[in-house]
Amino acid sequence: METRQPPDGWTLQQIRDVSGDTRAEVLSPDRRVVFRDDDDVLHPTLVLGFGQLVIVKVLDDDDWYMGSLNDDGSVICWSAYDDLYEALRGL
Repeated sequence: METRQPPDGWTLQQIRDVSGDTRAEVLSPDRRVVFRDDDDVLHPTLVLGFGQLVIVKVLDDDDWYMGSLNDDGSVICWSAYDDLYEALRGL
C-alpha cells in the first residue's frame, strides 16, 4: 500500500495548525490538474486536500497552486503562492 507523505520539513499536524483546517490530508497526485483553463496542464507531485480545496506542488516549479477538487477527482487551480506557508494561510 502506498503511503503519501507531507512535504519535506512538514508534518500533517503542522499543515493543519497553519491552515486552521483539521481535514487536511495528503491526496494522490494521480489526477488531472489545470491552471485556470485546460490549456495549462500541471503535473502534480503532491496534493494536499482540505475538503473541496487543494494545494498542489508540481514538477519543476517552486510555486504552490491553490484550487478546487472536482467531483471526478480532477483539480482546477486559480492562484499560485511562493511558499507552502503562504498558501496554507491563503485557505
